[in-house]
Amino acid sequence: MSLIVQKYGGSSLANSDLIRNVAKRISNASEGDNQVVATVSAMGDSTDNLMDIAAQITNSPNPRELDVLLSTGELQSCALVCMALQELGKNAVSLSGGQAGIITDSRFGNAKISNLATNRIEMELNKGNIVVVAGFQGITDELDITTLGRGASDLTAVALAAGLKAERCEIYTDVDGIFTADPRLVPSAYKMDEIGFEEMLEMANYGAKMNPRSIELGMVFNVPILVSSSMNESSGTLIHEVNDMDMKVGEIRNRVRGIATEKDVAKIIVYSVVDRPGIASSLFEPLAQADISVDVIVQNSSVEGTTDLTFTVKQSQLNKAALVVKKVADDLGSGQIGIDEDLAKVSVVGTGMQDSPGYAAKMFKTLASAGINIEMITTSEIRITCIVKVSELSKAASALHDAFEIDFN
Repeated sequence: MSLIVQKYGGSSLANSDLIRNVAKRISNASEGDNQVVATVSAMGDSTDNLMDIAAQITNSPNPRELDVLLSTGELQSCALVCMALQELGKNAVSLSGGQAGIITDSRFGNAKISNLATNRIEMELNKGNIVVVAGFQGITDELDITTLGRGASDLTAVALAAGLKAERCEIYTDVDGIFTADPRLVPSAYKMDEIGFEEMLEMANYGAKMNPRSIELGMVFNVPILVSSSMNESSGTLIHEVNDMDMKVGEIRNRVRGIATEKDVAKIIVYSVVDRPGIASSLFEPLAQADISVDVIVQNSSVEGTTDLTFTVKQSQLNKAALVVKKVADDLGSGQIGIDEDLAKVSVVGTGMQDSPGYAAKMFKTLASAGINIEMITTSEIRITCIVKVSELSKAASALHDAFEIDFN
């Protein structure tokens, strides 16, 4: 008997036929006395529809009340999947995030899991029930409902797999697995059979279709994560420890595993800031307090005692960030800021690039040969990222995929 944790995304639950299909998959997983916990997202575009309704009521919804509203989408899916399982003759029970023991802080809209109490889930499993848990949500110590951020049903599933000590977490969506690049941008991209946690975390942080927090949690608690399709019997992609990967021993190998892309990028420039200690802190601390994530940061060389500070944020946070930056810039005596919304990130990712020269040069030469201008650059030990115009993203990703010959598994 095994304990299996599964997760089904909104596209897999968009209508009644798809819900019945998911119920059959969960039912099949429970055969042979297996215990199954399934985490579900809201149906189709339910979350967006709820956001639209809230916007019709107010331009600035109270964060607590918005979380209460948005949490109902996953609860609908929970109940409907349980009904479909019961129609198949299975015993099933639905649980909200709070009922499932997911305890969070009170950062409404982007709460962090602080504790996991799996007692209720274990009790239901011991009764012979399949447990269906609402993803994306939790509850505070004060019993307030919270949401974990968009795409965080993956996080719910991985957290439950870790807490219940499941063999692995299976995430089912509308794609066959993790690809070497976005196949909508790079037609030659192909599905990988496996990838290490570290590489996947970089790809998720820089545009791959996975919640980065779920990958980080899987890495910390060593929970293997299978990403596959709910629409077919694809073998999917297994995300796990590098030491567990089926790789030939040797140093001569392709060291780039994938190309990550992201369109949700905007750039803010603060001009002519006085170049003195504490300026960067004065700018970025208010952004952190406003819960705005800053990514690429560039500070120009000082000219006549002033400098320009340039950084990127998510385009979805641009308006909020611009308000914060304008006030800080005024206080700093700059007052002038510039904005560029038409940007994207393209990254090459691979643990094999560590201590291996030439990868940055090859990336820059490839983009130059394709006539693509690089706006900004940032790196980690296993990633090189360039900011480019969004209109050139597909061309950039295809050129890099070909240049690095990502044609192996």
